[in-house]
Amino acid sequence: MYNRDDNQISFFDFNQSCGMQLDPQNEWILRSQQIDWDAMEKSYRELFPSKTGRPAKSFRMAFGSLIIQKRKQIADRALVKEIAENPYLQYFIGLPRFQNSCPFTAPALVSFRKRIHEDMIIAANEMLLQDAESTPEHSDEPEVPETKSDENTGTVILDATCSPQNIKYPQDFVLCMDGIEKLQEMIDYFHREYHPFPKPRTYRRVMREEYLALAKAKKRPVKKIRQVLRKELGCLSRDIRYIEEYLSAGCIMPEKYRKYYETIKVLYEQQKYMFDNHTHSIENRIVSISQPYVRPIVRGKAKSPVEFGAKYDLSIDEKGHARLEKISFDPYNESTIFQDALNRYFQRTGHYPERVLVDKIYRTRSNLAFCKEHGIRISGPKLGRPSEDSKTDKKVENQDNTDRIEVERFFSLEKRCNGAGLIVTKLEETSIASIALSVFVTNLFAIPCGNLFLYYISDDERLAQGAYFMFFDAEDA
Repeated sequence: MYNRDDNQISFFDFNQSCGMQLDPQNEWILRSQQIDWDAMEKSYRELFPSKTGRPAKSFRMAFGSLIIQKRKQIADRALVKEIAENPYLQYFIGLPRFQNSCPFTAPALVSFRKRIHEDMIIAANEMLLQDAESTPEHSDEPEVPETKSDENTGTVILDATCSPQNIKYPQDFVLCMDGIEKLQEMIDYFHREYHPFPKPRTYRRVMREEYLALAKAKKRPVKKIRQVLRKELGCLSRDIRYIEEYLSAGCIMPEKYRKYYETIKVLYEQQKYMFDNHTHSIENRIVSISQPYVRPIVRGKAKSPVEFGAKYDLSIDEKGHARLEKISFDPYNESTIFQDALNRYFQRTGHYPERVLVDKIYRTRSNLAFCKEHGIRISGPKLGRPSEDSKTDKKVENQDNTDRIEVERFFSLEKRCNGAGLIVTKLEETSIASIALSVFVTNLFAIPCGNLFLYYISDDERLAQGAYFMFFDAEDA
């Protein structure tokens, strides 16, 4: 059941009864005016078709609380405490008046994250950017008309990055030991609940000592690692056989163990193949038993050549507005989204950009042919021998490289300030939605608020004395 709460009327109605006056230039007050809550609420309302039952929390409360959590980068319990103490945050999530407690509990945030999925956040981002002003870094650039014309204008910057998932570094012998301990937990459950036959020996203490001896060693020779791996793979095979015997005897596996069991069986097959073939790479490699959808992403960075999380492409237009073009936990080539991103730009503005700034990986033959066909200049050196205008071309290339830094700046803000630096959600869909929300929040706080004009009239003589006009620029805040 969904029942929208329309108690909050205006900024001046918030807790006027006790004389509280909120600062109209507070950033949470200003940002709440930028979001079209009513338009974004339509798809959220469709999630509650039933007319009976306990009413769900409003979209503004659910989405607003997730925005606050991303911006402040705090845990669920800390967010509940923060909202209970801060009237500006309570106004932002749509409460009609200040109260000394949060209107929801920490477990409710899990439901909020499951309901507000990736597509809903991407649609909200488009609504936010539809009529938004340019960011301060692009305020001096001429506006690009959004009308269909044959002339290409504007700029698009494309680049990819990876947001790491909150998992421990996946070492083969550690993953195998995690699988062994999880299988031992399942064997304990079956023996305790059903007891169809005497409990089989699992050599739990012996394997734990072998594992700790390797994990705590200062040096780990390859021979020692393979010796421990051989024993762990034998334990995995034996424990999987025990589980199959329990299931054949009529024991029912609980739902909480079923996902782990299927993942561990795939993990065993992968580790056995890599052990036998002396390799460390395999397709769809599992790097976390609790989050089997996470894949290793080779990025080639000096600090971390391989990252474990979702890879995604962003496009930034001439206004400094960022859009999520593609996101996936499986590795993909960035060049495959190049043409789709430019076609989406054409659908939004009615024309292709004058130039597109990318790195080398996007400069494939098909993408170069696409740019030539539509009159788009792609960054990078021209093909063929140097021409007479080589000096001019070099200046243009250097300027393109300078302008392309804008996307790196956005990645930095998104990861340092808005929660994309480490994704702590557990489910695949909530992790993807978390990254999309980081993009939305970075856009929200990068776009200037512009001018805000508020007018208030009250029939109450006591309140009418405090009625006034306000006109200010957000940049002066």
